[in-house]
Amino acid sequence: MKAGRPRCSVCGSKQWRKEPSSGLITCKEGHVLQNYRNETREINELGPHALRKRTLKSQRKRKEKQSRADPKLYHGERARYHYFQCLQLILRLQIQALTRMWELPPEFEAICRDLWALHLSLLPNPPPAEPCFYRQEQQDETESTSSKTSKTTARPIVPLSTVDEEGDDAGSDHDREEGQKHDSSSSSSSSSSSSSSSSDEEDEEEEREMERLMREASVARSSSSEEEEEEEDQLDPSQKSSKDERNEKRKQRSILSNKQYDAPVGNIAVLVVACWSLRLPITYMDLVRVIEMYDLPYLDPVRLLPPTLTRHLTKQTVQALSPHFAPPPIYIHNHASRLAKVIYKSHNIYTPEMNVAPLLWRAVRGLNGTPTLYTLAKRLASVLSVPMTLHHCLASPLKRIRQDDPAWHRYDNAPVEVTLVAVIIIVLKMAYGVGGGGNESGYAPHSKEDPLHALPDLTAYLNAIKASEKSEGETFESFISKDSGRTVLDLDDEMIDQYMDFCEKALLPREDRINGRLKRDPAVQYFPLQPRQSQDEPPRPQLPEPPSTFPAANFSQGNNTLRPGQAYKIYSALDLLGVLPRDYERIIQRASHWTGVDEDYISGVVERFERRLCRWFERVKKGRRS
Repeated sequence: MKAGRPRCSVCGSKQWRKEPSSGLITCKEGHVLQNYRNETREINELGPHALRKRTLKSQRKRKEKQSRADPKLYHGERARYHYFQCLQLILRLQIQALTRMWELPPEFEAICRDLWALHLSLLPNPPPAEPCFYRQEQQDETESTSSKTSKTTARPIVPLSTVDEEGDDAGSDHDREEGQKHDSSSSSSSSSSSSSSSSDEEDEEEEREMERLMREASVARSSSSEEEEEEEDQLDPSQKSSKDERNEKRKQRSILSNKQYDAPVGNIAVLVVACWSLRLPITYMDLVRVIEMYDLPYLDPVRLLPPTLTRHLTKQTVQALSPHFAPPPIYIHNHASRLAKVIYKSHNIYTPEMNVAPLLWRAVRGLNGTPTLYTLAKRLASVLSVPMTLHHCLASPLKRIRQDDPAWHRYDNAPVEVTLVAVIIIVLKMAYGVGGGGNESGYAPHSKEDPLHALPDLTAYLNAIKASEKSEGETFESFISKDSGRTVLDLDDEMIDQYMDFCEKALLPREDRINGRLKRDPAVQYFPLQPRQSQDEPPRPQLPEPPSTFPAANFSQGNNTLRPGQAYKIYSALDLLGVLPRDYERIIQRASHWTGVDEDYISGVVERFERRLCRWFERVKKGRRS
């Protein structure tokens, strides 16, 4: 048994403590413990029988941390190259789809190929090299690192004579007696001194070369720094701070631009510029509709790619390749106009103007107009000198009388269909007095020569706009749109069949994959999908046609009725709390639905054109007076 703690012979206490100064053990009352000896041993040199401990370096190699990442997935620059490779294949599928749906010529594919190459080369952060070059770079890096390590561990270079001398000395040392070892050591020391002298000379030469290079670099750096300091000294502190803020903003813009222009909407921009190059009168809503109907591969396109590409995609790359919704028209226009501007400024490639005549007729029919409205809108567009280019830099700049005059007007870079719709709205306001023209009944023609006499009656025209809005809201294309508020419960039997066909097209993978899964998938095996005519050739979305006949406008029966254009109201787009008249708001809503642009944006374009028309009218009056 273990002996217990001793008791004090005087007080019987078991609580002991050791005094640090004297080394005595006392109880809590101060009584010294008797029959106790404390020995200290100070040793300067260890004897032969003393225990010695030493730590040996472990010869075990540490196990490297094994990565749990999937080796099939690409990361870094290689993943970025693979991302652009997937985008290129998606672009080919999009070109094939548009060529089949719109019956485009084969030159369309060649134009898209060239524009795609320009688009990639003009990105703020172009794609990296292909994997072949990537592997070569990796091999070069490994070879360079291995050569550096070999240089550091290699023996110093020794002349051949010294090598022979060392060899002879080593052989003689093996055969000579112990008395001749001194000569061999002197010969080896002479050889080492000769090798060290040669290496010292090489080191001195390298040091001189490095000093010369450092001197040149310091001179160049000092000259550049002096120039920058002189420029900064000329600036005020406020200008320096503003310069730093501008640099930070540029960095932020560059970061945002790298994320923005690499998106899949860049493919749609390439298609738009190609259609402009062929002078096709398309609108952005044409592309949005075919995207929402899954006729143009854009939403969830990864299912259309081969498995050899998809197996290397990470979760983030799949999300970047798969947008959730179709892009808004303004978003597509920003990318397309930017691409047209960049290829014009860098390669002097001019994108032609829009084929305005058929597009203006489409805009007139979209607003339930007549040929007379088309003629009036065409004349007003020429008066306003509206640019019909994809970017305002492709049009001729304005004439500058003063130095601070602008080179272009605001909203000159608006989409062309929005510009044409704004011109049509101004014609309707001038002809009918929509939006307030002096009386509630609007204007009325006073003679047969009045253009309003060839236009339909205002009430019938507004009823036709209301009917077309209602009929378009009941189509299947509007139900598929993201802005639709209807559900499947609101569909009839015919639209449910269309919805089932749409689900087959949007959710199932490609047909070649289905054929390969017939033996494995019991759902496809026992419930096969019969091929339909709609799968071979998808139908185009047919919008209801506007009415072709209207009752004519009635003649004025009194002198109180105003003539067209006699009174005109301009509504400010900055007045967010203002309320538009009901008829004028209905026309704005119809224009917004047809173009896919916000109502406030259209109101802003209309206001700018109206003020530009007022300035033109003032110049005409001044010319007549003079």
